[in-house]
Amino acid sequence: MRSNYLFTSESVSEGHPDKVADQISDAIVDLMLAKDPEARVACETMTTTQLVVLSGEIRCKPMYDESRSEWSDNGFWAPGAKEEIERTVRDVVRDIGYEQSGFHWQTLRFENYLHGQSAHIAQGVDSTGDKDEGAGDQGIMFGFACDETPDLMPATLDYSHKILQRMADDRKSGAAPFLEPDAKSQVTLRFDDGEPSACTAIVVSTQHKPGFDKGAQEQQLKDYVKGVIADILPHNLLSDETVYHINPTGAFEIGGPDGDAGLTGRKIIVDTYGGAAPHGGGAFSGKDPTKVDRSAAYIARYLAKNIVAGGFATRCTIQLAYAIGVPRPLSIYVDTHETARDGITDEALENAIRSIDSLGELTPRGIRTRLKLNRPIYRATAAYGHFGRDSDGGMFPWEQTDLVGELQDALSREMADQI
Repeated sequence: MRSNYLFTSESVSEGHPDKVADQISDAIVDLMLAKDPEARVACETMTTTQLVVLSGEIRCKPMYDESRSEWSDNGFWAPGAKEEIERTVRDVVRDIGYEQSGFHWQTLRFENYLHGQSAHIAQGVDSTGDKDEGAGDQGIMFGFACDETPDLMPATLDYSHKILQRMADDRKSGAAPFLEPDAKSQVTLRFDDGEPSACTAIVVSTQHKPGFDKGAQEQQLKDYVKGVIADILPHNLLSDETVYHINPTGAFEIGGPDGDAGLTGRKIIVDTYGGAAPHGGGAFSGKDPTKVDRSAAYIARYLAKNIVAGGFATRCTIQLAYAIGVPRPLSIYVDTHETARDGITDEALENAIRSIDSLGELTPRGIRTRLKLNRPIYRATAAYGHFGRDSDGGMFPWEQTDLVGELQDALSREMADQI
């Protein structure tokens, strides 16, 4: 591990076009799970000027049922289902704050191309008889935690998220009425002896009302952003040597889906660890929790966070691997980056994880049971990161540190067996 280096992470706001798409996709997941906790959803969203398009597959009988011929005049949709989906989409866009001529929640055009789940996928992942539910796809998922912040997240990403979240809160409350929804941030920190020691550069680009790119109004915007940064970052990291780039290209009036098309799943590094840890490649948003792209990434974060929160290490990366239709992970990999304490080995942590019964052998159903994932909790994850923060309704279940005691007991058994 290097001890002295510069590292950078970025974030994007809830009004960024890709994040608009993510939030719409997860609002559809929540809608389906509220109707049926065992719903299957894979919803992709595309946004552009005055247009939102949904596509993907679903299985949710209260909304869409291919066995009900009496619905044939409306396809396989239940009465009112398509209207409820459209209303959900428009509500998301309204809540984000888009009431612009190029993207307005009331007047945008909406197209719905959702259809039934493939029977060939269903046969591989459903529970039948004594056959346990299989993983919804092959793939590798990573979890990570470190002690750089109280949230046990990489500091560069944590600060990038919090700057934009504060700006969004101020925009919606009226404290910063000159802001519009689209924004990006980027934080560069210098690390000495592996610890954050200084902020060398910060970039914030934010959409704004007309006129806030020149003169006194431009200065008002820049002073406001610097004030937010000063509130979010620890004071010892900021100095006269910190370089600020605030709207470095000049005017930023046209933004969001009107300025650039948005797609579900294009901000996976923003969603996870800001580049401080590996990523398996799968996006989260738009997927129900039977998809291990999502649920296994959540349980991997849960495991890594509990390892760091329990003081077993100060930095931890976990990898899980799955095959489609196969319930149990093919491999469990732990790397504490040479930060484990008291002679604890990475292999001992791997064995301890395998031995904890309440984790349900890390099968898709075992993960969902442990973390109570079959609930409509996902729209809140789709902006400002899936990890290291709370939802409006409380802590996300994968951010809890209630596994520490079980890990300690399992490690004690494992270490005793090695003696």
